Amino acid sequence: MCRVLVAEDDREMRRLVVEVLRKDGHEVTEATDGGRLLVRIAEVFHRDPTMAAVDVIVSDVRMPVCSGLDLVERLFEARWRVPCILMTAFGDDDIRRRAGAVGALLLDKPLSLDELRDAVRRVARR
Repeated sequence: MCRVLVAEDDREMRRLVVEVLRKDGHEVTEATDGGRLLVRIAEVFHRDPTMAAVDVIVSDVRMPVCSGLDLVERLFEARWRVPCILMTAFGDDDIRRRAGAVGALLLDKPLSLDELRDAVRRVARR
C-alpha cells in the first residue's frame, strides 16, 4: 500500500483513477486542479518537510491554475524526490522531454487502468 496524491481536473477521470487505486489498497488524497495540488503539497510539507507522507504523485499535465508538469519540475528543483506519474492526452516531444528530465513517468490518455496500476507499483518501489 502507498500514499498517493492524485490531481486531475476532469471529475470522471479523477473518480476513476482514485477508485482504481483505492481498490488496490492505496491511501489516496485528491486534488481537483493544479492549484489544489499545490495546496495539498504545501499541507504535506508543513507537516513533514521530507515529504515522506506522499509515496507517489499522479497528476494530469494540463490543469487549471498550474500544470502538473510545472509542479513536478518545481519539486525536482527543490530536490524533493517524490516519484511522479504524469497523464496526458497531449504528449508531444517537449512534454516527453521535460517529464523525462525530472524522472517523471508519462502515461498517455486514454489511460489503461492496468498500466496505471503497474506504474504506481513500479515508481513506489524507487
